[in-house]
Amino acid sequence: MTLVEEIEGANIIANRIANVEPGEHVLIVGDWQSGAVTERLAAAVHTLNAEASVALMEPREYDGNEPPETVAAAMSEADVIILVPTRAIAHSAAANRSLEEGARVVAMGKLSLEELRADGLRTDFEELAPKVREMGHLLSSAETARLTAANGTDVTFALGGREGNGLTCTVAEPGDFTVAYCAEADITPVAEGTNGRIVFDGSIPNLGIGMLEDNIVVEIEDGNVTCIDGGQEARKVERIWAEYDDPAVRQAAELAVGMNPRCTELNGGFLNDHGVFGTVHVGFGTSSNLGGENRTPLHFDITLQSATLELDGETVLQDREFKDPSVSL
Repeated sequence: MTLVEEIEGANIIANRIANVEPGEHVLIVGDWQSGAVTERLAAAVHTLNAEASVALMEPREYDGNEPPETVAAAMSEADVIILVPTRAIAHSAAANRSLEEGARVVAMGKLSLEELRADGLRTDFEELAPKVREMGHLLSSAETARLTAANGTDVTFALGGREGNGLTCTVAEPGDFTVAYCAEADITPVAEGTNGRIVFDGSIPNLGIGMLEDNIVVEIEDGNVTCIDGGQEARKVERIWAEYDDPAVRQAAELAVGMNPRCTELNGGFLNDHGVFGTVHVGFGTSSNLGGENRTPLHFDITLQSATLELDGETVLQDREFKDPSVSL
């Protein structure tokens, strides 16, 4: 049943997530590690009487790095783009240009054959979408968000004037963007007024790290990380930041909550961990693809196992349970 499930998963992506129409040009971007997945996706696109092209590049060094110019040029010509490289490029300038030019973009960084068989991919995204959009609206309407946890996390994010995003795992209109299958709502905070401490105890589903062996503690002042402490994973993050010699890579770029009810536990995987129901993750680096102004060569996220999220003093999420009736399932 393995191959059948993989083909079924590829068909879900092409038909129900990307909403590929006959005659459309679909570009599938991967690297030499994702060849088997791109084959399944190209076959699924073909069954919809659309044209599938596959671009395989060298794996990028870190998540958020730009694709080569030849791939960026191909992205500018496509109606639909499905991104599956082992280092995510959804936050790249190339992806942003493609959206501005009207392409529909589905980001599925590190998509594997196993993930084509995942239960999370089989969520009823049409039924879930109104809840995800409403959570994005709640983020848009808030002036501040406060994130706390029993592990010592206590940080306030300034949100005034920012627009939240509801990534519903479907794209249908020109310029639509989603990350699938990790349904999430997110917002990029305003740097000034974003302050506090976060004790990350979950995972870094980027940078080749996965589940955390030791907590990572970051201190944030006016949106920028001023101190990072912890074990080997914290040292790796600090080393990567130092490679860029650019303070912008340390900026808090994203506050997000996972909303896929079929993703129930963190496992270190990119597609799973961003969507684990009721968890929170915070991104660092590029924010311009989410509605902010920060543009850097890097974007990655770190998750918390369980936290309380308040918007303007009202608790909307606690211990992985949504408290607001408009978004609770």
